[in-house]
Amino acid sequence: MSQFKVALIVGSNRRESINRKLAQALAKLGADKFAFKFVQIDDLPMYNQDHEADLPANVARFKAEIAAADGLLFVTPEHSRSIPAVLKNAIDWGGRPWGKNSWTGKVAAVTGTSGGAISTALAQQHLRQILSAQGVHLMGGEAYLQFKPELIDANDTIADEGTRRFLKAYLDQFADLVSRLASQSKAAA
Repeated sequence: MSQFKVALIVGSNRRESINRKLAQALAKLGADKFAFKFVQIDDLPMYNQDHEADLPANVARFKAEIAAADGLLFVTPEHSRSIPAVLKNAIDWGGRPWGKNSWTGKVAAVTGTSGGAISTALAQQHLRQILSAQGVHLMGGEAYLQFKPELIDANDTIADEGTRRFLKAYLDQFADLVSRLASQSKAAA
């Protein structure tokens, strides 16, 4: 299977984010199938329709990176039982201006981690609703991970063998979906 370009979007702007650590571990774990590109979202200005006619350079860069990707992998924390504001802002910019939605037709997987027992279940549910409304094809299956300090080692590797197998299967399922949908998109073009 050839490598697919996957935009990896971390829904946190915190430098030491546990979700960024998870994203780095996933990128390492899925390197045999994907060429991951971490897409920066913390430099995007707050969405304002007044700026759509002349998109700020960082918004244009963001939209181009999404457009160039074969798939999207979202790794997000949960803030106040929903997605972080920085992630919602990025989704808003990606969907605008009207008629230039960067999300439509993309295939995506969603995961995340937190220290809580239900992990990021509610954030993932909200993110799936929002992405679905943007025309994103979402992979079924759920990947909620309760974060513990020993989950990821200093080399960005998932330390627990059972969790590593689970996440490898999750990424393999995502690769199969990206492959199928990318082939359909190319055939339709």
